[in-house]
Amino acid sequence: MQMTNTREQIEFDVLFVGGGPANLAGAIRLMQLAGEKNLELEVALIEKGADIGSHALSGAIMDPVAVKELIPNYKEVGCPIENDVRGDSFYVLTKQWQYAAPFVPKYMKNKGFHIISLSRFVRWLASIAQDLGVNIFPGFAGTEVLYGQDNKTVIGVRTGDKGIGHDGQPKSNFEPGIDIMAKVTSFGEGAKGSLLREIATKLRLFDPKVPQTFETGIKEVIQLPESNFFSDNPVNDIHTLGYPLDLDTHSGGFIYEMKNNKVSVGLVVGLGYHNPMIDLYEEFIRFKKHPFVRGIISGGRVVEQGTRTLGNGSYYTMPKLAVDGAVFVGASASMLNAPALKGIHTSMKSGMLAAKAILEALSKEDFTQQTLYAYHDMFNKSWLKDEVYEGRNFAQALSKKMPAKIFHLGAQYLTQGRGFVDKMSIEKDSNTLSPLKDGDFQTAGRRYGKHDHDDVLFLDKLTGVYMSKTQHREDQPCHLIIHNPELCVNECLKDYRAPCTRFCPGNVYEMEIEQGTQEKRLKLNPSNCLHCKTCEIKDPYENITWTCPEGGDGPKYTML
Repeated sequence: MQMTNTREQIEFDVLFVGGGPANLAGAIRLMQLAGEKNLELEVALIEKGADIGSHALSGAIMDPVAVKELIPNYKEVGCPIENDVRGDSFYVLTKQWQYAAPFVPKYMKNKGFHIISLSRFVRWLASIAQDLGVNIFPGFAGTEVLYGQDNKTVIGVRTGDKGIGHDGQPKSNFEPGIDIMAKVTSFGEGAKGSLLREIATKLRLFDPKVPQTFETGIKEVIQLPESNFFSDNPVNDIHTLGYPLDLDTHSGGFIYEMKNNKVSVGLVVGLGYHNPMIDLYEEFIRFKKHPFVRGIISGGRVVEQGTRTLGNGSYYTMPKLAVDGAVFVGASASMLNAPALKGIHTSMKSGMLAAKAILEALSKEDFTQQTLYAYHDMFNKSWLKDEVYEGRNFAQALSKKMPAKIFHLGAQYLTQGRGFVDKMSIEKDSNTLSPLKDGDFQTAGRRYGKHDHDDVLFLDKLTGVYMSKTQHREDQPCHLIIHNPELCVNECLKDYRAPCTRFCPGNVYEMEIEQGTQEKRLKLNPSNCLHCKTCEIKDPYENITWTCPEGGDGPKYTML
């Protein structure tokens, strides 16, 4: 079968790329504003997951300020709230003990906020958007940005072809991608968006002096017995520092009570860590086996697991918020309150502000950067700017070692984020690994040993992938691009012992040794990919590029 260059074109007034809270809130607000002005708009939203919410994962505690503004009666119309925060606690963990902090930092006082499943929450938002007339297309991955004749104005997005074989040739069920044309496109792909990467390279969206930095979070929902830690406890929001990593390494754990005797448990590790032998998934298992955490989840069973990268760079890592024909919202645009560990309400507000700017552009029939930059002006005048700006140096301080880390964080705490140095510098996550020294491999072996996985509460990596319900069509081209396979064996293995085999939580990367010849090669298992993109971010040679697989592939989260 021959691949055709003829593609269907569909035209809309506005296209939202990504079905997360930023774009869904933006789509809802756009339709609300259009309704107030009696304007009829054709609006579409595409999402690469098989369903809205399939790829949505967060802790998650939500400050209700944005959803209350967007949908004032959100509780009455079915917003899926797992629990309200009754009380907060903050612990420092050592190997065997836990020590309650004398106070909870102001950023992390969450009493009255909502514990939610982000997957369920965005499905609810999508239902409201559809009721307002938004055309929602799950299972369509945006793979290419379309530009106008000037080669800089965004005019839409091309979705990926379906039915391509492993050899790159079309199969009998081949379907070419669709060109979705729009006057304005809103990109809300989440952290490390692949289309944002393309636009940023072309149009220089970011300040190279302060690169975007990231964390990887591994999370499980665990079903607890009816009688459990939270049954009569005034605290249902727990955060931890320290073990399983040290205080020099940016990391932390969380435990949130959900409804129906479920609990959300996770570990977040900043990807600026230095030790190439750190295995992110095994650190999560060690966190769960700490006596304090194990006491909370004892008797439980894992019902869903997933992984996601999170941006943590905040204000100084924001891109330009608009270009000709496009705006950038949510985690893609570093819209988060980093010290508070929250990004849902900030992402939603960014989408809502962008929607207002888009409507103004539509009313003027002017979609240039100058007109769409009203979004940036509105951002500067909103509470969103205040929250994002206060965290402007937070990730930089966390990247320091003790005791400098404490001094910087303390100074920022007392000066609304300014600290000792404003606009602190930070290294890209891919630049921070230290080459291995003699004995490091043996030390790592002793650190992890052999875990007693039980397939119930403590899962191995592949069982974790199974519990994420991740699926990919096996015979499609590999969506993980290794630019120089020889570099993996000749340099990366020697200097860092192939860290991709450890920072990937899905066992996608394996170093194989051929029997007899002892020849080494990197083997990929792309069907295990959780779409977290840790590999592209952390690879020390920037030798891996994550691209979208066929639309609808990947995890199928329902409660994370």
